Amino acid sequence: MNALAQLGMVSEHPRDIQNSEAHSVEEERKDYFIERDGERFAGNHILVDFWDASNLDDPKRIDETLCEGAIAAGATILHSHFHHFTPNGGVSGVVVLAESHISIHTWPERNFAAVDVFMCGSCDPNLTIPVMQRLFQAGRVEVDAVRRGRVQGRTKTA
Repeated sequence: MNALAQLGMVSEHPRDIQNSEAHSVEEERKDYFIERDGERFAGNHILVDFWDASNLDDPKRIDETLCEGAIAAGATILHSHFHHFTPNGGVSGVVVLAESHISIHTWPERNFAAVDVFMCGSCDPNLTIPVMQRLFQAGRVEVDAVRRGRVQGRTKTA
């Protein structure tokens, strides 16, 4: 059973979610841009570097952890896929979200993981960090944040 099924989140097919009758026309047309601090933008994008980290070579545990982080941030999981590299054991993968994505690449031989979390709407990507830190037990965590898709000039009026 994959991590998504264990979390009770989705079927194996993202299109099943997209085509669900639960999505009304109003939901389909909703604008998920964020308005905060006088700015309008597409979403919050954080880049998280985990240094002196452990547990970087187990795709199943990483998948479960990133999915747990997505849920903690308020996101909707559509699909996940992870690849285990040999001989060093690194993992690359992505959790595709209705609100964007979480991606990762690990270097176990360097005790390093690079994580990319981009979320729109009311999701808070920063809430993924403590969930990931529980698995990675990093000695140092560095975070860079960017507001993506900043709207220039006047925002759209209703």
